[in-house]
Amino acid sequence: MNLNELFTEDRAVSPVIGVILMVAITVILAAVIGTFVLGLGDDLQNTQPTASFDFEFNSTNGTTISHAGGDTIADGAIVTINATGDGLAGDTTWGTPISAGDSEHVRKSDGDGNWSGETVSVNWESADGSSSAQLGAQDAPTIDG
Repeated sequence: MNLNELFTEDRAVSPVIGVILMVAITVILAAVIGTFVLGLGDDLQNTQPTASFDFEFNSTNGTTISHAGGDTIADGAIVTINATGDGLAGDTTWGTPISAGDSEHVRKSDGDGNWSGETVSVNWESADGSSSAQLGAQDAPTIDG
């Protein structure tokens, strides 16, 4: 055996690299499959949308809430509009999907138009009901009706 051939022989490098790559791929696949099998994948899909809302209070016409930007709220999610104090008149569910530029109009249940001291909020619930969050809220300014 020639000593020069011993140090320049590199035929065994390819099989070693191949084995390392196969082990790495196996570990990655096991991690991905394990995430979904253990139910962690469902939590990743039900993350709340990130959206901003503008609230325009008016003593005679009620309140207009507009989706000002951020994520589109997916079809199937339940979005409700709530108010402290006297509450709101009529349907307070905002139909989905909701994207930037969409708006919803609500009125107070007592009809006096004075929103002073009340907070109006936009609340989201996932389609399967497993998670919910408040997406936006605004304290009303003093408006005399």
